[in-house]
Amino acid sequence: MNLKSCLRTFLITGSLLGSVWAVAQTTTAQDAQADNTSVNQRDQNANEPTADQQKDNRSDRGITQQIRKAIMNDKSLSTYAHNVKIVTQNGQVTLKGPVRSDEEKRTVEAKAAEVAGDSNVISKLDIKPKN
Repeated sequence: MNLKSCLRTFLITGSLLGSVWAVAQTTTAQDAQADNTSVNQRDQNANEPTADQQKDNRSDRGITQQIRKAIMNDKSLSTYAHNVKIVTQNGQVTLKGPVRSDEEKRTVEAKAAEVAGDSNVISKLDIKPKN
């Protein structure tokens, strides 16, 4: 085997090992972040409103749509805030999911209150700061 062949084999092996290492690191990081077990258990409680319980009447759909639009139009909010769950049942709005800060939490709650009224918003937002 000449030097050129040895070098090629070494480079290919190194590239493959590097790729395997990168995939392993990515998978481990994603697995750690994806554990929503406690949240999912909370949502299995019959007393907890979930998205499938969203009323299909025009009024409740309209409230949810207006809140979602207000949140999505605020480009200062994180992707987490843009994706909070909004469940409206008979005019009562429940907000669920993670946001990045207390300020973001207050902003999302205020946008919901502007549409539904202060007394009609239940916030179950969690603060999940960047690690």
